[in-house]
Amino acid sequence: MASARPIMFTRLADGTLLQRKSDGSFKPVRGKTDRARVAKWTDAEIEKMARSDDAHPALDAAFWKDVERLPTKEAISIKLDDDVLAFFRKQGRGYQTRINAVLRRYMQARRKAG
Repeated sequence: MASARPIMFTRLADGTLLQRKSDGSFKPVRGKTDRARVAKWTDAEIEKMARSDDAHPALDAAFWKDVERLPTKEAISIKLDDDVLAFFRKQGRGYQTRINAVLRRYMQARRKAG
């Protein structure tokens, strides 16, 4: 059985999507969207279409009421022991997020303890 060749795409700086042809050249991909017609839609028309779509209900204030908000992050300078920092860095990308998670667990435990 012959293996399928992967479809290769690239995008130009202006946003044009190109698809690689079998000969190695690239051809612009023509979308089916009538962008000129879509660009003429007013906000009111878009809102009306969105309200009529039962499969995708509106994300109104009632939807967001019970959503837990993530805290914002603040860049700070912190001094850590070199072995502690080396331990977290050795685990790879995201070490600062892991340090934050450890500190969060400590904070939550202290809050429960009173």
